[in-house]
Formats: sequence, C-alpha cells, structure tokens
Amino acid sequence: MRETTTHRALVFTALLLAMFMSAIEVTIVATAMPSISAELGGFELYSWVFSSYLLVQAVTIPIFGKLSDLVGRKPVFIFGVVVFLLGSVACGFASTMAMLIAFRFVQGLGAGAVQPVITTLAADLYPLEERGRVQGYISGLWGASSILGPLAGGLIVHSIGWPWIFWINLPFGIASIALIVIYLHEGVEREARRIDYAGAALLLVGVGSLMLGLTQASAWGLTMVLPLFAAFVIAVFLFIRQEHRAPDPLMHMELWGNGLIRFANVATLTSGIMMIGLITFLPTYVQGVLGGSALLAGFALSSMTLGWPLAAFYAGHHIIDIGVPRLVRAGGVCLLAGCLIIATLAHYGAVPAGIGSFIIGIGMGLVNSTTLVAIQSSVPWNQRGVATASNMLMRILGNALGAALFGGVLNYQMARYLGREGLEGRVSLDSIQDLMSEAAPRAAQLPADVLALLRVGLADSLHVVFWGIAVLGLVTVLVVWRIPQLRRVE
Repeated sequence: MRETTTHRALVFTALLLAMFMSAIEVTIVATAMPSISAELGGFELYSWVFSSYLLVQAVTIPIFGKLSDLVGRKPVFIFGVVVFLLGSVACGFASTMAMLIAFRFVQGLGAGAVQPVITTLAADLYPLEERGRVQGYISGLWGASSILGPLAGGLIVHSIGWPWIFWINLPFGIASIALIVIYLHEGVEREARRIDYAGAALLLVGVGSLMLGLTQASAWGLTMVLPLFAAFVIAVFLFIRQEHRAPDPLMHMELWGNGLIRFANVATLTSGIMMIGLITFLPTYVQGVLGGSALLAGFALSSMTLGWPLAAFYAGHHIIDIGVPRLVRAGGVCLLAGCLIIATLAHYGAVPAGIGSFIIGIGMGLVNSTTLVAIQSSVPWNQRGVATASNMLMRILGNALGAALFGGVLNYQMARYLGREGLEGRVSLDSIQDLMSEAAPRAAQLPADVLALLRVGLADSLHVVFWGIAVLGLVTVLVVWRIPQLRRVE
C-alpha cells in the first residue's frame, strides 16, 4: 500500500459507508422479517432468508480475501459493492419467499467481497498503535447503524413498505464506490497465482449439506437427512486434504498452527452462532410471544448493537495495555451472562430481553474486535487478507450454521407441539406468522383458542432456542480462556 498517494481519511470514510450499509442491512431485515413473512408466506423458509445470504458469504469470503492479496483491495471492493447493490434492488421486488431467498444469494456474493476488504484495508492504512482505535471506530459505526437499523426497519415497514429496507443501501454503496475509485491508489504487484476453486466447491457442498440437514430435519425426518450429514463429513475431510495439497489453498492451514489464530477463530465461530440466533429469533419472540410491534422488537435488538460498539471502542483503546487474554475473557463472561438473562427472564417482557441483549453486545464487542485486531497484527501484510478472511469466514460460517441450527430447532419443537396438542393438520408452521401481524390474511380465520395455543408453543420452542444459545455462550467462555497473548508481527 502506498499511503503517500492514498487519501487515507477519505478512503476510511468509504469503508465506513460500506460498513454502515452492511450493518443496517442485517438488523433492518431481522426486525422486518416477521412482517415480510406475513405478506409473502413461507414461514418454514424463514431462516433461509438469513442462511442463503450467509452461506454464499461463508464460501466467497476466503476467495475474495485471497484475491485482495493478489490483485489488490480496490477492484475486489468495487466488485463487491456493485453486486451487493444489484442484489438489494432485486430483493425489494421479490414477490415470494423463494424469490427473496434467491436474491439474498446475490447480496451474499457481494457482501463476501466487501466484508473482508473493509477490515483488511483498515489494517493496511493504519499501524498497530492506531489499528485498535480504527477498528473501534468501525465497530462503533456498525453499532450506531445497527441501532438505527431495527428502529428504521419498524418505521419503514409501517410507513412506506418493506422493499425500502433493501433499497436504502443504494446511496451509501454508490458514495463508497466513488470515494474508493478516486482516492485509493494501490501499489500491488499482481501475481500469477490460482484460486482454489476446488476447495471453494467442497466448502459449499459441506456447509450447504449441513445447513439443509439442520433446517429440514423436522420436515423430512432423520432418515432422510442422514445422507446430508454424511455428505458434510465427507466434504469437510476432502476440503482439509485439498487445502494441504493445493499450491494456493483457499484456507492456509498453517495459520491454524498459531494458537492465537486457532482459538480466536473458534471463539468467533461460536459467538457467530449465538449472534445470529438472537438477531433471527429475538424479534420473533417479542412480536409473536409478547405481542409487541416491529418497533418494540427493534428496540430490544438495538440493545445488543448499543453495547457492542461501546465495548469495541474500549477494547481498541486498551488492547496493548490490558492485553488480549484479559479482554476476551471478560467478553466471554458477558456473553454467557447475557444469554442466561434472556433464557430465564425474557418472558417477563421486552425490558429484560433488552438488558440481556445489551450485555451480550458488550461481550461481542470485546471478543470480536479484540480477536480481529490480534489476528491481523500477528501476520505479515501479504497474509493479512487471508488471515482476516479466515476470521470472517468463521464469523459468517457461525452465522450461517446458527440460522440453520436454531431454525431447525424451532421447526422441530413446533412440529412436536402441534402434534401433541392435536393441532397437526388444522394449522401449519405458516400459521405462526399470524401471531406476528394483525394484517395477516388468515388471522381472522383462526379461532382465538388456536392462536393462544400457537403462542404458547412458540414461546416454549423459542425458550429452547435461547437455552441453546446459552450453551454456546459457555463453550465460548471455555475457548477464549485458551487465547494466548499477542506476539506482534509487522
């Protein structure tokens, strides 16, 4: 990177605009999904609106991370933003849940290029002494935009319609492209190296098989999904072998020999599963069980995105004097504490849920920001894109698996409940959307006692989901306790 020819402040502004676009997209969609599901139908596909987006990101982030090392950050960033905007426009025109999921694949492809470049470019532009502070600013803006996202999602859905939660990305994406084109000047010696497409294909097959098996287990039965789990195991085995043999592997396995990178990435994976579980199903709980509005659900989810930037900003300023191990351990404890509050007290209302969400946000900020800066600072420049991508892969993979896992748990628990209460055949999983929108077309057709039973079943099923998230919180605590002190490489 030739910093003398790059306008650092304006390039960083472009990164912040792209981060704002990415962050607001996640939380706007999360709080608007109950209303979208009520209009488009297809509640059994609910979690796939998140999973499809995350699956493509999980597969493409390592590819684009490596490409950014080979051809430079600039072309990869521009490509990613353009594709993301095209997907956003298409999502707003979706008329069925299946169409929305397909267009989310396109969005995920663009995000897979944008996400690793944002954090990698920030590391390129600033030395370690400033890097923690800069990553804190990125996380701070992520939090601010995410706080706006749930509130904006509720307002947009109730005023101008849900398609605008996707179309709102356009001005931010266009502005970020313009700034990058004009003010980022790279001095990259392009190398004639190959991308590990075989590894990418195996990763896609493996993760896709696992996600499909998790989400469809309740609908298809265990016997039918066992081949999918077998395909996952085989694909992972072949992927690891491919990565050891490939001249330019998708994932550099030697990075995992570094204890800091290994445990930091595992902690990122488990916390990613937790995060998407809350983002996906806390709004469902507030609206479907507590009877709150989309706006109230946005407030509950905003608590997490308020705690996150505060903790990330603190971690960025104190990573050198406090040290990596102490920061991530404090974060792990906060994650577990917040999960326990939601699992035990959420039924008392949105306020306890918001408090637990806030504490989880603090934990996320301490764990994710600290581990990212530590990983970037433990490798040289020519491995920084790959190392950053490995961490982001674990986060996105965790998100993808979390959406599939907890979506499968919810579907399974609800199917059992409907059978136990004698409602099987009278109502379906799609009927859950009637609890989340008074305007749902079938709400008036279902008797009040059936709706009451559905609400009880949804509450019980979501409590199982929340306790599952708490178990992941405990696992995260155990993992972060193994993260060693940073050994700096510049």
